Amino acid sequence: MKLHELHDNEGATKRRKRVARGPGSGKGKTAGRGIKGQKSRSGVAINGYEGGQMPLYRRLPKRGFNKPNRLQFAVVNLGLIQKFIDAGKIDMSAEITEDALVASGLVRRKLDGVRVLAKGAFSAKVTISVTGASASAIEAVAAAGGALNVTASAAAAAE
Repeated sequence: MKLHELHDNEGATKRRKRVARGPGSGKGKTAGRGIKGQKSRSGVAINGYEGGQMPLYRRLPKRGFNKPNRLQFAVVNLGLIQKFIDAGKIDMSAEITEDALVASGLVRRKLDGVRVLAKGAFSAKVTISVTGASASAIEAVAAAGGALNVTASAAAAAE
């Protein structure tokens, strides 16, 4: 096979229809847009418009409320902390802080603080200091012989 013999499979490519290019093309004159009216013109975007009828998005009831100043925490599971301790990425001799979790790569960024949840097995005897923790996570760390300190952050104090 030579370079000039290369070609695509039969039916794999299709030429685009060139509209408004004379009556012989089959899509001449009005280019399939009909006659006059808003939709025959260029620059028209009428998504969600229902011809004067009340649009669906306005007929449906609105529910709920999104708090604009709510706190957003970086969530970490105890099982992952244990995995990083076993891998040697987190030093268990020192206190595990939010900055230590970010430095180890377990948390990408702190956001409004780090919250620890109890998913996964945990057996390390460590002291963890974070912004928030679930009650079951505090129990799990205490059962392993460690301590989980929950500190009130500046963002939570402002709330």
